Amino acid sequence: MRRKIIAGNWKMNKTIVEAVALAAAIKREVGQIEHPVMVICPPFTALTEVSMALKDSEIQVGAQNMHQEDSGAFTGEVSAEMVLTSGCSYVILGHSERRTLFSETDQLVNAKTRKALTVGLTPIVCVGESLTQRQAGQMETVIEGQFNGLLDGLSAEEIRRIVIAYEPVWAIGTGQVATPEQAEEVHRFIRGLLARQYDEATASEITILYGGSVKGSNAAGLFAKENIDGALVGGASLKADEFVAIVKAMI
Repeated sequence: MRRKIIAGNWKMNKTIVEAVALAAAIKREVGQIEHPVMVICPPFTALTEVSMALKDSEIQVGAQNMHQEDSGAFTGEVSAEMVLTSGCSYVILGHSERRTLFSETDQLVNAKTRKALTVGLTPIVCVGESLTQRQAGQMETVIEGQFNGLLDGLSAEEIRRIVIAYEPVWAIGTGQVATPEQAEEVHRFIRGLLARQYDEATASEITILYGGSVKGSNAAGLFAKENIDGALVGGASLKADEFVAIVKAMI
């Protein structure tokens, strides 16, 4: 049975004190809920403190990025081992903001994904098309290209340890959201790609999240779809009541 996951990406928001307070507020409301799996992803500076604040709860902690090398002269970077020992069990990789603002390629994200798996982190690997690409009818071509690059060379056993997040770039931070039908169409397409590259059994096990202006008010409609296994939440995860509402929409 596929894992149901709600992950909150806090991006470059919250000081350590603010992050701990937000984590504590979420913990009070849903900290003892086992299903769905909840993951919150604070900035690097707050990972250890947030992990400690959530120690006696079911909520997991993830990082928003990591470097593909173990160590070295990479000023400003953070390794997979550093992420793991900060208390994380998940890491977001290939987010559209990393691609557009920091020029990350599919090949780089593939290397990061492999490294995350070697240390025992669960990668949340992102794919998605821009508005221009969608309007040009290129959604399937774009996502298949990303998919092939991001997951190149991964075995069926490795792919089962990965979470995929579909994030339509045109719906991130814009207030727009794909309709449940639009999101389901793409999730079904991605699951079909998995079945062709691996097999139906493997494809049926992979968790595919939707990410793009998810809120408490639209979450239930998205989660009702067969191939949508949860959400990668941006802005709404910065408000405890909104994140809690999204979690409860899946219960």
